[in-house]
Amino acid sequence: MDYTTKLSYQSMYWYNDGLKKAKIRDLSGAIASLKKSLQYNRGNIASRNLLGLVYYGRGDIVEALVEWVLSKNFQSHENIANYYIQKVRESQEELEMINQAIRRYNQALLYCQQNGEDLAIIQLKKAVAAHPTFVKAHQLLALLYIKTEQYGEARQSIRAAHKLDTTNEITLRYMHELNQIRKARTVKIKEKDKKEKHTVTYNIGNETIIQPVSSSYKDNAGLHSVVNIALGVLVGVAVMWFLIMPAMNASRQEKVNQQTVEFSDKIATQEAQISALKKELEEYRSTSEETQNAQATAESTQSSYEIVMSIAAHYRAGDMSDAAMLEELLKVNADSLGTVGRDKFEEITSELYPRMCSNLFATSQQNYEVANYDTAITNLEQVMQMDAGYNDGAAMLLLAQSYEKKGDQDQANMKYQKIIEDYPDTDAANAAQEALDAQNSGGDNADGDAGSTEE
Repeated sequence: MDYTTKLSYQSMYWYNDGLKKAKIRDLSGAIASLKKSLQYNRGNIASRNLLGLVYYGRGDIVEALVEWVLSKNFQSHENIANYYIQKVRESQEELEMINQAIRRYNQALLYCQQNGEDLAIIQLKKAVAAHPTFVKAHQLLALLYIKTEQYGEARQSIRAAHKLDTTNEITLRYMHELNQIRKARTVKIKEKDKKEKHTVTYNIGNETIIQPVSSSYKDNAGLHSVVNIALGVLVGVAVMWFLIMPAMNASRQEKVNQQTVEFSDKIATQEAQISALKKELEEYRSTSEETQNAQATAESTQSSYEIVMSIAAHYRAGDMSDAAMLEELLKVNADSLGTVGRDKFEEITSELYPRMCSNLFATSQQNYEVANYDTAITNLEQVMQMDAGYNDGAAMLLLAQSYEKKGDQDQANMKYQKIIEDYPDTDAANAAQEALDAQNSGGDNADGDAGSTEE
């Protein structure tokens, strides 16, 4: 058995192990096994697609899409990853709800750093309501409930996280902590009950008497009862005249004061809630545009990544023309690419762009000479996208002259000024300055033919 076959067998072994764990909701274990499978064979499409499904099952939608896009680039046809990506794209409403849930989770983290546990709990409740499979949100909500001593709610949240991922280390740690808290509270209750059994409590008038239980008390319980009744009657009569009436009046006044305090607390609580809701509404309004921009950026990133991977395959195969590849590459947002995508992009453009700049510049000179200024401008704008300073500003000079010949003097002057500022002490800068001087002096425009832009 050769080395490649051994790697393939090992990859499939870990894939099968990950599949078994995924079937019993052991998602953390499944992720670990599938990552090992991809270490042995990064082109294992079944492992990568299943890893995406496992991520999706515990609410990590972004990680799932990354795995499916990578799978699609390894095998673009007859790949179920295409179906998964399409289904996610079709459910725009669900995507928006998931995006909002992630934003609320991040906002809750910020509130936690500011000691705003109550506001963080509100955000997390909304997050898990919109995105019920969001394991991280369930875990953080359980942790906040533990901190605020709301142990019943904490158990509900951690049970929800445990149903989604049965072996997650954080979930198991929180469950163990809740069990320890329950044991400690049970011990305290038993000690309290035991202590109460060793004492006897009874009333004399409006006074409460607590005394230890003794054998003599049990032996003389009847006598003690008679004495207590007699003392109770005497004390009760005295207390009625000297204490009860004033106490009743004081009790009424205290009740009124307590109701006033309660009403004040309720008003303050409602005002705080209203203020928090207003603040949340303002934040939602201020970030709605950011949400749209973030969604557009995510779509642009995915589109750019797919274009680069597709062009890389065609570039290696040599089955696509330079012009067609250039048209697609100019759509790419290079700044949004990751390390792998950026390396592929630079590998292709480092060879393609110089060659295409030279061809388009030569073609533009011919277009300019036959007064085909629209085509010249189109070609030169592509050169600007690839290399704005091509040929020490000569390409930009020809573009400015084409705009001028076409009658768009404002665009021409902008290009002339940019050449002078960015490429001083060059032939292009001298020609641009002469063109501007000719305009200022009222003379003829500096026409300069296309051949003057050559080095």
